[in-house]
Amino acid sequence: MPIFFTSDTHFGEARRIKVDHRPFASVAEQDKKLIARWNAVVKPRDEVYHLGDFTNAKDRGRVSKLLAALNGRKHLIVGNNDSKATIANKAWASVASYIEIEVEGKLLILCHYPFRTWHNMGKGSIDLHGHSHGRLKEATRQYDVGVDVFDFRPVTLRTILASRGRHKKKKPAKKR
Repeated sequence: MPIFFTSDTHFGEARRIKVDHRPFASVAEQDKKLIARWNAVVKPRDEVYHLGDFTNAKDRGRVSKLLAALNGRKHLIVGNNDSKATIANKAWASVASYIEIEVEGKLLILCHYPFRTWHNMGKGSIDLHGHSHGRLKEATRQYDVGVDVFDFRPVTLRTILASRGRHKKKKPAKKR
């Protein structure tokens, strides 16, 4: 069963459309397309690690509805914008601030925030993070798995590793 990674969906947040130049006309369109793109790649039995900033929604029912609409067994790595209603939701298979897992023989360090150094960095471990919305300079064995980097959908480790150098955050044109 495949394992997917993503972060920074920011469901329900209008600010992200403007700040991150997301190609959505409204929050409703953003949420609908994020759900559709998630479900287009993730099947019901797949594992998904969401590396934070799922939603800042305060309404437990809203958070439950979002989680129910998304395929997969979902794990939350808590981000700075995740509400108490998000963190406490029982639909998550697990909730943590930091974890280490092995996938395809590689040690992965998962946290919402990017690290300058991480456990077993010199022995080939890989840091997966969110938070930066594709704005950080690439570093060896460190990858931003946010939706703004990966076409607004979760991705596998194979896709992440193959992406190096292909995902550059475009800077908005300067206004004159």
